[in-house]
Amino acid sequence: MTYNFDPDRWLDNELAAVEFELKSGRMNESDAERHKDRLMDRYDEMVTRLDGTYRILKE
Repeated sequence: MTYNFDPDRWLDNELAAVEFELKSGRMNESDAERHKDRLMDRYDEMVTRLDGTYRILKE
């Protein structure tokens, strides 16, 4: 099984969506900052879970 999830790309896409909502007026600045903070927390959790998954063991 291959695992092709890219957390950096996910974060870039999510942040771009927040910026779009902000620029279109659907979200205010404080909501955007709060949403970005939550995204960063989720990103950090993802990276922690993914870190080391594919380590090659030394013999």
